[in-house]
Amino acid sequence: MNIVVKNFEELNTTELYELLKLRSEVFVVEQDCVYLDVDGKDQRALHVMAYVDDILIAYARCFKPGDYFDKASIGRILVRDNNRKLGYGHKITNAAIKAIQEIYNAESIKISAQVYLVMFYESHGFKTYGDRYLEDGIPHIAMIRA
Repeated sequence: MNIVVKNFEELNTTELYELLKLRSEVFVVEQDCVYLDVDGKDQRALHVMAYVDDILIAYARCFKPGDYFDKASIGRILVRDNNRKLGYGHKITNAAIKAIQEIYNAESIKISAQVYLVMFYESHGFKTYGDRYLEDGIPHIAMIRA
């Protein structure tokens, strides 16, 4: 697996197309959730992309403190459907955490986690914070890694 971290300006059109397509496949089509994925936040984000044999198989986007939440944050964490259960979710999450630590020099990270993934994120040091809420019709909870 090859991890690539780029800011928006560094992305080429093929990379941008691939990551937007994969995000739509997972979050819009697979999860049957109609929402605008192109939300105007990609321009401020770091894009963490994982490739196997030149195919984008996992992705996350990261924000510095104050750009999305008061703390640094990670969102849009995903693994392509046919690559799940192979540990890539852990690898892309670790890569996103490392990118935030190295590029933003931040340790505290906040995420908005789908509730069914709480144990996954707990394995990466995140702890739930506050009450559950609906985001685009899917149960979520805030989690913080200090």
